[in-house]
Amino acid sequence: MKHFFSITILITILGSSLVQGKDVSSNGHNLRIDIFEKLFGGASKIKYVSIKTEQGEAIVKLYNETPLHRDNFLKLAKKGYFNGTLFHRVIPSFMIQGGDPDSRNAAAGRMLGDGGPEYTVPAEFNDSLFHKKGALAAARDDNPARASSGSQFYLVQGKTYTDEELDRVEKVRLKGRKLPEKHRAIYKTLGGAPFLDQSYTVFGEVVKGYEMVDAVAGAPRDQNDRPLLNIAMQVTVLKNRDVRRLEKQLKQDAFRNKLIMK
Repeated sequence: MKHFFSITILITILGSSLVQGKDVSSNGHNLRIDIFEKLFGGASKIKYVSIKTEQGEAIVKLYNETPLHRDNFLKLAKKGYFNGTLFHRVIPSFMIQGGDPDSRNAAAGRMLGDGGPEYTVPAEFNDSLFHKKGALAAARDDNPARASSGSQFYLVQGKTYTDEELDRVEKVRLKGRKLPEKHRAIYKTLGGAPFLDQSYTVFGEVVKGYEMVDAVAGAPRDQNDRPLLNIAMQVTVLKNRDVRRLEKQLKQDAFRNKLIMK
């Protein structure tokens, strides 16, 4: 009862401020929002996007460790920039690529992959982020700074590797750089594309809907790796209520998997 009474008074005060049009702030942050989130639970600090195609839907978590890529992708998704664009390049056991605005309504057989906004995103490499299956990474052209395309991205399907194959990747493709043991373990079980690590920025991962990536990667394609039938996408940012529901489900799934493995 005591807590309910306190909350009632607080909401009354905040409501009064709203009616009077007062901006109650502290250090540049809206105090009303701060207090409400502390009382009732705020939005998740992790952002998720939905990538839908006729082949299914993948839910992707965007990494906070790569804020430039995260914020750029969110900005474009909120504008509807990706909607109607195609997965224009698909290679089985490797990746599916999209985000080229020129792919929207592109004629069959047309070469794609050069479109995008008039800017690049600075590379954001992080030793803990790697090209495991389901990784979301930024495409780019060949440039010394390894700056990313402003809009084009890919989702990794990849394949599994043996220790011997990973040793060769380290020696030849990574020029002697060693893969962390945790990464090697995942490349040997879940799979991925280890030869791309630290060359292209990884800024997210699929948390639900790997099947969509597999389905798109397996689509019949032409000599330029473009699917014979257009695979258009719709990309939206998940709302807070959907994020709460998703994170609850992911926790339940993780707990269930631990029980199975015991």
